[in-house]
Amino acid sequence: MAIGEAGPGSARDGSRPEKRLEETMRGRLGRECVYVPSCRFGLYTALRHWCPPGGRVLMSPVNDDVIFFVVLAAGLRPVQAPLDPRDASIDIDAVPEDVWGSLSAVLTTNLYGNPDPAPALRARCDALGIPLLEDAAHAIGSEVGGRPVGSWGDASVFSLSKHVGAKAGGILAVADPGLREALEKAGDDLLLPRRATAELAYLVRPYAEAAVRGLRLRRAAWATMRLLGLMEREEIRMPLRPRELARAVASAPGLDAHDPWVRVDMHDYRLRSGRLRLRRIERRLDRLDDVLDACRSGTQLLRSTRWGQPAGGRPDAPAQPLFRVPLLVADRDAAMRALARRGIVVGYLYDPPLDDYAGAAFTDPSPSPEGARWFARHALPVDPLRARAVIAALEESGVGPAEAPEGLVPSGG
Repeated sequence: MAIGEAGPGSARDGSRPEKRLEETMRGRLGRECVYVPSCRFGLYTALRHWCPPGGRVLMSPVNDDVIFFVVLAAGLRPVQAPLDPRDASIDIDAVPEDVWGSLSAVLTTNLYGNPDPAPALRARCDALGIPLLEDAAHAIGSEVGGRPVGSWGDASVFSLSKHVGAKAGGILAVADPGLREALEKAGDDLLLPRRATAELAYLVRPYAEAAVRGLRLRRAAWATMRLLGLMEREEIRMPLRPRELARAVASAPGLDAHDPWVRVDMHDYRLRSGRLRLRRIERRLDRLDDVLDACRSGTQLLRSTRWGQPAGGRPDAPAQPLFRVPLLVADRDAAMRALARRGIVVGYLYDPPLDDYAGAAFTDPSPSPEGARWFARHALPVDPLRARAVIAALEESGVGPAEAPEGLVPSGG
Protein backbone atom coordinates (compact mmCIF):
# COMPACT_ATOMS: atom_id res chain seq x y z
CA MET A 1 0.00 0.00 0.00
CA ALA A 2 1.94 3.04 -1.22
CA ILE A 3 0.79 6.64 -1.44
CA GLY A 4 -2.44 6.82 -3.36
CA GLU A 5 -3.03 3.06 -3.30
CA ALA A 6 -5.83 3.12 -0.76
CA GLY A 7 -9.04 3.48 -2.70
CA PRO A 8 -12.28 5.11 -1.60
CA GLY A 9 -14.94 3.31 0.32
CA SER A 10 -14.92 1.03 3.33
CA ALA A 11 -15.66 -2.63 3.78
CA ARG A 12 -17.25 -1.98 7.18
CA ASP A 13 -20.73 -0.58 7.67
CA GLY A 14 -22.09 1.89 10.22
CA SER A 15 -23.15 -0.86 12.63
CA ARG A 16 -19.58 -1.95 13.35
CA PRO A 17 -18.76 -2.15 17.07
CA GLU A 18 -15.67 0.05 16.68
CA LYS A 19 -17.84 3.09 15.95
CA ARG A 20 -18.35 4.24 19.54
CA LEU A 21 -14.62 4.06 20.28
CA GLU A 22 -13.97 6.24 17.25
CA GLU A 23 -16.68 8.71 18.26
CA THR A 24 -15.26 9.01 21.78
CA MET A 25 -11.78 9.78 20.50
CA ARG A 26 -13.17 12.15 17.87
CA GLY A 27 -14.76 14.12 20.69
CA ARG A 28 -11.42 14.36 22.49
CA LEU A 29 -9.33 15.32 19.49
CA GLY A 30 -11.70 17.16 17.17
CA ARG A 31 -10.64 15.04 14.18
CA GLU A 32 -11.69 11.88 12.37
CA CYS A 33 -10.58 8.62 13.98
CA VAL A 34 -10.22 5.03 12.82
CA TYR A 35 -10.04 2.12 15.25
CA VAL A 36 -7.03 -0.16 14.74
CA PRO A 37 -6.05 -3.31 16.67
CA SER A 38 -2.85 -1.69 17.98
CA CYS A 39 -0.93 1.57 17.94
CA ARG A 40 1.94 -0.03 16.01
CA PHE A 41 -0.46 -1.20 13.31
CA GLY A 42 -1.96 2.27 13.04
CA LEU A 43 1.51 3.79 12.71
CA TYR A 44 2.43 1.37 9.93
CA THR A 45 -0.77 2.29 8.08
CA ALA A 46 0.02 6.00 8.41
CA LEU A 47 3.65 5.63 7.33
CA ARG A 48 2.66 3.66 4.25
CA HIS A 49 0.11 6.27 3.27
CA TRP A 50 2.19 9.41 3.78
CA CYS A 51 5.77 8.31 3.07
CA PRO A 52 7.18 6.98 -0.23
CA PRO A 53 9.31 3.83 0.04
CA GLY A 54 12.93 4.77 0.64
CA GLY A 55 11.95 7.97 2.44
CA ARG A 56 13.73 9.23 5.55
CA VAL A 57 11.89 9.74 8.85
CA LEU A 58 13.22 11.84 11.74
CA MET A 59 12.44 10.12 15.04
CA SER A 60 13.63 9.88 18.63
CA PRO A 61 16.39 7.39 19.50
CA VAL A 62 14.86 6.93 22.97
CA ASN A 63 11.88 4.96 21.84
CA ASP A 64 10.48 1.44 21.83
CA ASP A 65 12.41 -0.71 19.38
CA VAL A 66 9.10 -2.03 18.02
CA ILE A 67 8.45 1.47 16.60
CA PHE A 68 11.89 1.42 14.98
CA PHE A 69 11.02 -1.87 13.28
CA VAL A 70 7.65 -0.53 12.14
CA VAL A 71 9.49 2.30 10.36
CA LEU A 72 11.80 -0.23 8.69
CA ALA A 73 8.82 -2.43 7.74
CA ALA A 74 7.27 0.56 5.98
CA GLY A 75 10.34 0.68 3.72
CA LEU A 76 11.73 3.82 5.35
CA ARG A 77 15.10 4.91 6.74
CA PRO A 78 15.01 5.99 10.41
CA VAL A 79 16.96 9.18 11.12
CA GLN A 80 17.75 9.67 14.80
CA ALA A 81 17.17 13.14 16.25
CA PRO A 82 19.13 14.99 18.94
CA LEU A 83 17.16 15.10 22.20
CA ASP A 84 16.66 17.47 25.09
CA PRO A 85 18.10 15.40 27.99
CA ARG A 86 15.53 16.75 30.45
CA ASP A 87 12.56 14.93 28.93
CA ALA A 88 13.84 13.24 25.73
CA SER A 89 11.83 15.53 23.45
CA ILE A 90 13.25 16.36 20.01
CA ASP A 91 15.76 19.22 20.15
CA ILE A 92 14.74 21.02 16.96
CA ASP A 93 17.62 23.51 16.96
CA ALA A 94 20.22 20.74 17.09
CA VAL A 95 18.99 19.05 13.90
CA PRO A 96 21.34 20.11 11.04
CA GLU A 97 19.78 21.93 8.10
CA ASP A 98 20.96 19.31 5.63
CA VAL A 99 19.13 16.66 7.65
CA TRP A 100 15.91 18.69 7.58
CA GLY A 101 16.22 18.98 3.81
CA SER A 102 16.55 15.21 3.38
CA LEU A 103 13.41 14.16 5.28
CA SER A 104 10.15 12.67 4.05
CA ALA A 105 8.41 12.99 7.45
CA VAL A 106 8.87 13.70 11.15
CA LEU A 107 7.62 11.23 13.76
CA THR A 108 7.15 12.44 17.33
CA THR A 109 7.36 10.17 20.38
CA ASN A 110 5.90 12.19 23.30
CA LEU A 111 7.84 9.89 25.57
CA TYR A 112 5.92 8.77 28.68
CA GLY A 113 3.42 11.54 27.87
CA ASN A 114 5.91 14.44 27.87
CA PRO A 115 5.03 16.33 24.66
CA ASP A 116 7.46 16.89 21.86
CA PRO A 117 7.48 20.52 20.60
CA ALA A 118 4.63 19.87 18.17
CA PRO A 119 3.82 23.51 17.28
CA ALA A 120 7.42 24.19 16.21
CA LEU A 121 7.65 20.84 14.44
CA ARG A 122 4.37 21.58 12.65
CA ALA A 123 5.77 24.89 11.41
CA ARG A 124 9.00 23.26 10.28
CA CYS A 125 7.17 20.45 8.44
CA ASP A 126 4.86 22.95 6.75
CA ALA A 127 7.87 24.93 5.55
CA LEU A 128 9.42 21.76 4.16
CA GLY A 129 6.18 20.39 2.71
CA ILE A 130 6.44 17.08 4.61
CA PRO A 131 3.99 15.37 6.97
CA LEU A 132 4.16 15.44 10.76
CA LEU A 133 3.11 12.14 12.32
CA GLU A 134 2.47 11.94 16.07
CA ASP A 135 3.03 8.81 18.11
CA ALA A 136 0.75 9.56 21.06
CA ALA A 137 0.80 6.06 22.59
CA HIS A 138 1.89 7.46 25.97
CA ALA A 139 0.15 10.81 25.64
CA ILE A 140 -3.59 10.30 25.34
CA GLY A 141 -4.29 13.09 27.86
CA SER A 142 -1.30 15.39 27.35
CA GLU A 143 -1.47 18.87 25.84
CA VAL A 144 0.99 21.13 24.04
CA GLY A 145 0.43 24.61 22.68
CA GLY A 146 -3.07 24.67 24.16
CA ARG A 147 -4.19 21.62 22.15
CA PRO A 148 -4.23 17.88 22.79
CA VAL A 149 -1.20 15.89 21.72
CA GLY A 150 -2.33 14.15 18.56
CA SER A 151 -4.10 17.20 17.10
CA TRP A 152 -1.02 18.75 15.46
CA GLY A 153 0.07 16.13 12.94
CA ASP A 154 -1.27 15.06 9.60
CA ALA A 155 -1.95 11.84 11.46
CA SER A 156 -1.56 10.60 15.01
CA VAL A 157 -1.73 7.19 16.62
CA PHE A 158 -2.91 6.32 20.12
CA SER A 159 -2.64 3.20 22.22
CA LEU A 160 -5.64 1.95 24.18
CA SER A 161 -3.31 -0.38 26.08
CA LYS A 162 -1.64 2.34 28.15
CA HIS A 163 -3.73 4.89 30.10
CA VAL A 164 -6.95 3.17 29.05
CA GLY A 165 -5.56 -0.10 30.38
CA ALA A 166 -7.42 -2.24 27.84
CA LYS A 167 -4.22 -4.10 26.81
CA ALA A 168 -5.44 -3.97 23.21
CA GLY A 169 -6.59 -1.56 20.56
CA GLY A 170 -5.50 1.73 19.09
CA ILE A 171 -6.72 4.80 17.25
CA LEU A 172 -5.47 6.38 14.03
CA ALA A 173 -6.58 10.03 13.89
CA VAL A 174 -6.29 12.19 10.76
CA ALA A 175 -6.36 15.94 10.16
CA ASP A 176 -8.02 15.64 6.73
CA PRO A 177 -11.46 14.02 7.17
CA GLY A 178 -11.48 13.21 3.49
CA LEU A 179 -8.76 10.61 4.06
CA ARG A 180 -10.64 8.67 6.69
CA GLU A 181 -12.30 6.10 4.44
CA ALA A 182 -9.14 5.51 2.42
CA LEU A 183 -7.11 4.83 5.55
CA GLU A 184 -9.80 2.60 7.00
CA LYS A 185 -9.85 0.57 3.79
CA ALA A 186 -6.05 0.41 3.71
CA GLY A 187 -5.99 -0.91 7.27
CA ASP A 188 -8.69 -3.46 6.48
CA ASP A 189 -6.58 -4.84 3.66
CA LEU A 190 -3.65 -5.41 6.04
CA LEU A 191 -5.58 -7.04 8.88
CA LEU A 192 -5.50 -10.76 9.59
CA PRO A 193 -8.64 -12.74 10.55
CA ARG A 194 -9.37 -12.85 14.25
CA ARG A 195 -8.45 -16.09 16.00
CA ALA A 196 -10.62 -17.68 18.66
CA THR A 197 -7.54 -18.59 20.70
CA ALA A 198 -6.31 -14.98 20.68
CA GLU A 199 -9.70 -13.69 21.78
CA LEU A 200 -9.89 -16.28 24.56
CA ALA A 201 -6.38 -15.42 25.77
CA TYR A 202 -7.32 -11.74 25.82
CA LEU A 203 -10.52 -12.36 27.77
CA VAL A 204 -8.93 -14.57 30.45
CA ARG A 205 -5.73 -12.57 30.82
CA PRO A 206 -6.96 -10.11 33.51
CA TYR A 207 -8.25 -12.96 35.67
CA ALA A 208 -5.10 -15.02 35.23
CA GLU A 209 -2.91 -12.04 36.11
CA ALA A 210 -4.99 -11.27 39.19
CA ALA A 211 -4.79 -14.88 40.36
CA VAL A 212 -1.05 -15.02 39.84
CA ARG A 213 -0.55 -11.74 41.72
CA GLY A 214 -2.78 -12.91 44.54
CA LEU A 215 -0.80 -16.11 44.92
CA ARG A 216 2.50 -14.28 44.44
CA LEU A 217 3.52 -16.74 41.74
CA ARG A 218 5.98 -14.39 40.08
CA ARG A 219 7.83 -17.05 38.09
CA ALA A 220 4.57 -18.54 36.89
CA ALA A 221 3.45 -15.08 35.82
CA TRP A 222 6.55 -14.53 33.68
CA ALA A 223 6.22 -18.00 32.14
CA THR A 224 2.56 -17.41 31.33
CA MET A 225 3.24 -14.02 29.77
CA ARG A 226 5.96 -15.50 27.58
CA LEU A 227 3.67 -18.37 26.52
CA LEU A 228 1.01 -15.88 25.42
CA GLY A 229 3.55 -13.79 23.51
CA LEU A 230 3.02 -10.86 25.88
CA MET A 231 6.56 -10.66 27.27
CA GLU A 232 9.46 -11.85 25.17
CA ARG A 233 12.44 -9.68 26.09
CA GLU A 234 15.25 -11.01 28.22
CA GLU A 235 16.94 -7.59 28.10
CA ILE A 236 15.65 -4.04 27.64
CA ARG A 237 16.10 -4.26 23.87
CA MET A 238 15.05 -7.30 21.85
CA PRO A 239 17.82 -9.12 19.93
CA LEU A 240 18.51 -7.24 16.70
CA ARG A 241 19.45 -10.32 14.62
CA PRO A 242 21.18 -8.16 11.97
CA ARG A 243 21.51 -10.79 9.22
CA GLU A 244 17.84 -11.68 9.33
CA LEU A 245 16.88 -8.02 9.67
CA ALA A 246 18.95 -7.08 6.61
CA ARG A 247 17.02 -9.64 4.55
CA ALA A 248 13.71 -8.27 5.84
CA VAL A 249 14.74 -4.68 5.05
CA ALA A 250 15.71 -5.71 1.53
CA SER A 251 12.15 -6.95 0.96
CA ALA A 252 10.43 -3.89 2.47
CA PRO A 253 7.85 -2.50 2.51
CA GLY A 254 5.81 -5.24 4.14
CA LEU A 255 4.79 -6.48 7.57
CA ASP A 256 5.21 -10.19 6.95
CA ALA A 257 9.01 -10.19 6.71
CA HIS A 258 9.30 -7.90 9.74
CA ASP A 259 6.73 -9.75 11.83
CA PRO A 260 9.31 -11.42 14.14
CA TRP A 261 10.30 -7.94 15.36
CA VAL A 262 7.04 -5.99 15.07
CA ARG A 263 4.94 -8.57 16.96
CA VAL A 264 7.17 -8.73 20.06
CA ASP A 265 5.09 -8.51 23.26
CA MET A 266 1.87 -8.29 21.21
CA HIS A 267 1.32 -11.14 18.78
CA ASP A 268 -2.22 -10.05 17.92
CA TYR A 269 -1.19 -6.54 16.84
CA ARG A 270 -2.78 -6.95 13.39
CA LEU A 271 -5.67 -9.31 14.15
CA ARG A 272 -9.24 -8.16 13.73
CA SER A 273 -10.81 -7.43 17.11
CA GLY A 274 -13.78 -9.45 18.31
CA ARG A 275 -16.89 -7.91 19.83
CA LEU A 276 -16.10 -8.97 23.40
CA ARG A 277 -12.64 -7.42 23.14
CA LEU A 278 -14.12 -4.19 21.78
CA ARG A 279 -16.70 -4.05 24.56
CA ARG A 280 -14.01 -4.39 27.21
CA ILE A 281 -12.00 -1.61 25.57
CA GLU A 282 -15.13 0.57 25.49
CA ARG A 283 -15.75 0.06 29.21
CA ARG A 284 -12.16 0.99 30.02
CA LEU A 285 -12.25 4.04 27.76
CA ASP A 286 -15.35 5.28 29.60
CA ARG A 287 -13.23 5.52 32.79
CA LEU A 288 -10.32 7.33 31.14
CA ASP A 289 -10.93 10.76 32.68
CA ASP A 290 -10.68 9.35 36.20
CA VAL A 291 -7.40 7.65 35.30
CA LEU A 292 -6.02 10.86 33.78
CA ASP A 293 -6.91 12.86 36.89
CA ALA A 294 -5.10 10.33 39.07
CA CYS A 295 -2.08 10.29 36.74
CA ARG A 296 -1.92 14.08 36.77
CA SER A 297 -1.90 14.15 40.58
CA GLY A 298 0.76 11.45 40.78
CA THR A 299 2.86 13.21 38.15
CA GLN A 300 2.74 16.47 40.09
CA LEU A 301 3.81 14.71 43.29
CA LEU A 302 6.71 12.90 41.61
CA ARG A 303 7.89 16.02 39.79
CA SER A 304 8.18 17.81 43.14
CA THR A 305 10.82 15.36 44.37
CA ARG A 306 14.58 15.77 44.03
CA TRP A 307 14.60 13.11 41.28
CA GLY A 308 11.81 14.82 39.33
CA GLN A 309 13.54 18.11 38.61
CA PRO A 310 17.03 17.63 37.15
CA ALA A 311 19.54 20.46 36.94
CA GLY A 312 18.34 22.90 34.31
CA GLY A 313 14.84 21.40 34.43
CA ARG A 314 11.56 23.20 33.82
CA PRO A 315 9.65 23.34 37.12
CA ASP A 316 7.11 25.80 35.69
CA ALA A 317 5.88 23.32 33.05
CA PRO A 318 2.29 22.22 33.73
CA ALA A 319 1.79 18.73 35.10
CA GLN A 320 0.67 16.36 32.36
CA PRO A 321 -1.18 13.10 33.10
CA LEU A 322 1.94 11.10 32.28
CA PHE A 323 1.77 7.39 31.59
CA ARG A 324 5.13 7.04 33.32
CA VAL A 325 7.09 9.74 35.12
CA PRO A 326 10.78 9.62 34.16
CA LEU A 327 12.62 10.31 37.39
CA LEU A 328 16.29 10.94 36.76
CA VAL A 329 18.43 8.95 39.18
CA ALA A 330 22.18 8.59 39.61
CA ASP A 331 22.07 4.79 39.96
CA ARG A 332 19.11 3.28 38.14
CA ASP A 333 19.95 -0.32 39.00
CA ALA A 334 19.98 0.49 42.72
CA ALA A 335 16.70 2.39 42.35
CA MET A 336 15.09 -0.54 40.54
CA ARG A 337 16.21 -2.94 43.26
CA ALA A 338 14.71 -0.66 45.90
CA LEU A 339 11.40 -0.56 44.05
CA ALA A 340 11.42 -4.31 43.46
CA ARG A 341 11.63 -4.90 47.22
CA ARG A 342 8.23 -3.22 47.43
CA GLY A 343 6.83 -5.18 44.52
CA ILE A 344 7.13 -2.31 42.01
CA VAL A 345 8.44 -3.44 38.62
CA VAL A 346 9.96 -0.84 36.30
CA GLY A 347 9.24 -1.21 32.59
CA TYR A 348 9.27 0.95 29.46
CA LEU A 349 13.04 1.42 29.56
CA TYR A 350 14.60 2.39 26.22
CA ASP A 351 18.32 1.95 26.72
CA PRO A 352 20.59 2.09 24.76
CA PRO A 353 19.32 4.68 22.24
CA LEU A 354 18.28 3.24 18.90
CA ASP A 355 21.34 4.43 16.97
CA ASP A 356 23.65 2.70 19.47
CA TYR A 357 21.42 -0.39 19.42
CA ALA A 358 20.94 -0.76 15.66
CA GLY A 359 24.04 0.89 14.22
CA ALA A 360 24.56 2.76 10.96
CA ALA A 361 23.55 -0.27 8.89
CA PHE A 362 19.91 0.33 9.78
CA THR A 363 19.64 3.98 10.85
CA ASP A 364 21.25 7.38 10.50
CA PRO A 365 22.83 8.14 13.90
CA SER A 366 22.02 11.30 15.77
CA PRO A 367 24.47 14.14 15.09
CA SER A 368 24.43 14.92 18.84
CA PRO A 369 23.85 11.64 20.71
CA GLU A 370 24.94 12.74 24.20
CA GLY A 371 21.53 13.96 25.39
CA ALA A 372 19.78 10.74 24.40
CA ARG A 373 22.47 8.58 25.98
CA TRP A 374 22.37 10.48 29.26
CA PHE A 375 18.58 10.36 29.48
CA ALA A 376 18.39 6.68 28.52
CA ARG A 377 20.96 5.79 31.18
CA HIS A 378 19.38 7.74 34.04
CA ALA A 379 15.62 7.68 33.35
CA LEU A 380 13.58 5.65 35.83
CA PRO A 381 10.02 5.58 34.41
CA VAL A 382 7.58 5.00 37.27
CA ASP A 383 3.81 4.69 37.39
CA PRO A 384 2.28 7.93 38.72
CA LEU A 385 -0.55 5.87 40.23
CA ARG A 386 2.04 4.46 42.66
CA ALA A 387 3.73 7.78 43.37
CA ARG A 388 3.74 7.61 47.18
CA ALA A 389 5.09 4.06 47.29
CA VAL A 390 7.80 4.98 44.77
CA ILE A 391 8.88 8.02 46.77
CA ALA A 392 9.01 6.03 50.00
CA ALA A 393 11.15 3.31 48.39
CA LEU A 394 13.60 5.78 46.87
CA GLU A 395 13.90 7.80 50.06
CA GLU A 396 14.63 4.63 52.00
CA SER A 397 17.24 3.51 49.46
CA GLY A 398 19.23 6.73 49.54
CA VAL A 399 19.46 6.84 45.72
CA GLY A 400 20.43 10.34 44.61
CA PRO A 401 19.30 12.38 41.61
CA ALA A 402 21.30 12.36 38.41
CA GLU A 403 23.36 15.47 37.75
CA ALA A 404 23.48 16.48 34.10
CA PRO A 405 27.00 17.25 32.86
CA GLU A 406 27.71 20.92 32.25
CA GLY A 407 26.76 22.00 28.77
CA LEU A 408 24.40 19.08 28.13
CA VAL A 409 21.13 20.99 28.65
CA PRO A 410 20.21 23.11 25.60
CA SER A 411 21.10 26.77 26.07
CA GLY A 412 17.65 27.91 24.99
CA GLY A 413 15.88 25.77 27.60
